[in-house]
Amino acid sequence: MVKREQLATDVVVIGAGVVGLAVAHALAVSGQEVIVLEAGDRFGEGISSRNSEVIHAGLYYPESSLKARLCVQGRELLYQYCRSYKVRCAQTGKWIIACHQDQESALERVLTQAEKNGVDLGYADDRRIVKALPDVRATAALYSPRTGIVDSHGLMLSLLGRLESRGGALVCRAPVESVVSSGNNHLVQVGGANPCAITAQRVVNSAGLMAVPLASAWQGYPREKCPTLYFARGHYFSYSGRHPFNTLIYPVPEPGGLGVHLTLDLAGQARFGPDVEWIDHVDYTVDPTRKETFAGAIKNWWPDLDPSRLQAAYAGVRPKLKGPDGGFCDFDIQDQEVHGVPGLIQLFGIESPGLTASLAIADYVAARLK
Repeated sequence: MVKREQLATDVVVIGAGVVGLAVAHALAVSGQEVIVLEAGDRFGEGISSRNSEVIHAGLYYPESSLKARLCVQGRELLYQYCRSYKVRCAQTGKWIIACHQDQESALERVLTQAEKNGVDLGYADDRRIVKALPDVRATAALYSPRTGIVDSHGLMLSLLGRLESRGGALVCRAPVESVVSSGNNHLVQVGGANPCAITAQRVVNSAGLMAVPLASAWQGYPREKCPTLYFARGHYFSYSGRHPFNTLIYPVPEPGGLGVHLTLDLAGQARFGPDVEWIDHVDYTVDPTRKETFAGAIKNWWPDLDPSRLQAAYAGVRPKLKGPDGGFCDFDIQDQEVHGVPGLIQLFGIESPGLTASLAIADYVAARLK
């Protein structure tokens, strides 16, 4: 039997992605002793490092949903945080375009939903589009001024530094093997090269793609509250060299995602994606033959695209709580009122707009652990 060191702390946060670090930071700022456990070699190597790095405005989500509320709140908190702590970001704005008249009704639905969510959007007809986006072919468009991009690694590094300045700790290569929750205590068994057992008054499961598998074997947590997990892979292709864009461009939304769209990094390089591919296990492989499909989709609205300059970049995987035909699914943030276990927060289905909403999710979780 492996001898394990016995430790105790106020809070254990499982998972060191942007949401886990944001939650840990918020709890440490409130005066709690926090340990973050990460199975990987470094923080932020999963969902948090494999996305578009977009600060979403909160346009698309039903107004009664957590995604809508926490995205809008999180967007403003994120811009404020970046200003206060010198994290690189840019308020680039975003155009949502209809490539032909048949798609204009979809734009109207986006506009209506954005208004319900309290998000500012401007409508443009083809004449204004020609002036603002001369290289884009579209019949109508919406403009979102509060959309932007952020250095996600810089954000996580800042959160980690502030967490550690408050006495918190990140432990990497520390896979959680099991958790037993009983009464007001939680016993977390940690494997790896230095196995230990940690007793905590509160635990937050922010394990991303592994949150549902971890919860399914969690002793003391009611199994019937654990959702079914689906995986949606999205591929990204970068575009080498110069391009004519200084803003983000999205086609109208499609099932499972927002379509193959143009985003920019903070150096101005263009990248396209993600598409949506439903898979049965986590796999970050990028199939370079998908370039032809990407090029066809992009040429619908940017006729001058040079397909030879598209290069396979990376892929991300989203933890979905509904499959391809399931429609909208909200964040599933479970506290004691949901599952009956004191001091336990389960974070399921934290996909887009999780990066944008991360600081608002942290406040939401902290309020429920008081």
